[in-house]
Parts: sequence; structure tokens; C-alpha cells
Amino acid sequence: MKITVDIDCTPEEARTFLGLPDVRPMQDALMAQIQERMTSSLHAMEPEVMLKTWLPAGVQGMEQLQKMFWAQFANAGRGGKKE
Repeated sequence: MKITVDIDCTPEEARTFLGLPDVRPMQDALMAQIQERMTSSLHAMEPEVMLKTWLPAGVQGMEQLQKMFWAQFANAGRGGKKE
């Protein structure tokens, strides 16, 4: 035996019928706080600020890494012999 019941109601009506709380005011307040925080921290999204945050050593660290790679390549090109 198979019984199918179709109920046509709005989400608010279903929530009221099932006795669930209305969380819309809480969601609205949280969304307002999130929006305020995002707009206040937009200056941190500028590329220059992001690079300074992510790469504190900046270009110097990249230059050192590049020199290390070139030294390894040069050493491998000489057959691993150091001069």
C-alpha cells in the first residue's frame, strides 16, 4: 500500500504548523554584521596590501630563492663539480 500526501503551503505556514522558531530576525542581524565587517576590511583587499601581508620578506626573499635555484642549475651544468 502506498499513500501520497501533497501539502501546498508557504515556508512560514509549514514552520508555524511544525512549531519551529522564526530565525529571520537573527539571520538579518548576522548578515548586517557580516556586511559591515566586509565593507570595513575592503582596504585589505588591495593587491599591494595583500602582497605585503602574504610575503613579509617581499622581493628580497624571492631574490634569494632565485639565486639559490640558479646556483643549483649552474652546479648541475658543471657535472656537480664545485669550483
